[in-house]
Amino acid sequence: MKIEIWSDFMCPFCYIGEHRLKAALEQFPHKNKVEFVYRSFELDPNAKRDYDTDIYGLLAAKYGTSVAQAKAMNANLAEQGKQDGLTFNFDNFVPTNSFDAHRLSHYAATQGKMDEFMERGFYAGFTEGKHLGDHETLLSLATEVGLNTEEAAAVLASDAFTKEVRADEQEGAALGITGVPFFVINRKYAISGAQPTELFLQTLQKVWDEEQPLTMINGADSAVCTDEGCEVPKNKES
Repeated sequence: MKIEIWSDFMCPFCYIGEHRLKAALEQFPHKNKVEFVYRSFELDPNAKRDYDTDIYGLLAAKYGTSVAQAKAMNANLAEQGKQDGLTFNFDNFVPTNSFDAHRLSHYAATQGKMDEFMERGFYAGFTEGKHLGDHETLLSLATEVGLNTEEAAAVLASDAFTKEVRADEQEGAALGITGVPFFVINRKYAISGAQPTELFLQTLQKVWDEEQPLTMINGADSAVCTDEGCEVPKNKES
C-alpha cells in the first residue's frame, strides 16, 4: 500500500495529520506493507526567508483580524495538538520560506531518510522554534537524522532538487490539491485535512480489503465448467 502525503513545514495541521496517520498505522495489522512518500507543497511560495514580525502579526494581516484573535486561534490549535501528544510553541515559531527545507527533504529521500527528516523538521519548527529557512539550522537537522553534512551543504548551496519540489507541486495541482495536509492512498482514495485517527484506520483497512486477492471457498466436490468441458461431481456412495 502506498500513501503519498502532500504537506508543508509551515503547516501545523500537516504535523497533526501526519501524527494521526502514524497513530492509525500502529493499530493497522499490515503496517509493515505500507510505503510512505512525502510530496512537497508550499503554502506560500513567495514567503520571505526572514520577517520582521511574528506569526501572529502575519496571520492578523492575512485574515484581517487582530493580533489577539490570531493568538486565540493558535491557542486553540495548540490545544488540539496537545490532545495528540504534540507541543506547539507558537510564541517562538519562526515563519519563513520552506522551499530549501523541501529541497533538503528530497535529498533525504535519496538516502532513505525522508520520514526522519520530515518528522525532525516539524518538531524543530513548531516545538523548538527553530528557523527552517536558515541553512545552518537545516544542516544541523540533516546531520541529526544521519545525513552527510557536506552533501547536504552542497544541496543547499545549489539548485539541487528544485525540479523534484516543483514536480510534486505540479502533480498536486493536477490532482486538484489546494490545501494540506492531503493524503492519497494507492491513487484511489484521498483524505484532506488532519482527520481523526479512526478515519485513517478505517480507510487503510478498506483499501487493504478491496485490493486483496480472492479467497477460494470450495466444498468437497466442485461442479465447474472450463474451456475443455463441464465436470459433474460424482454422487457419493451411501
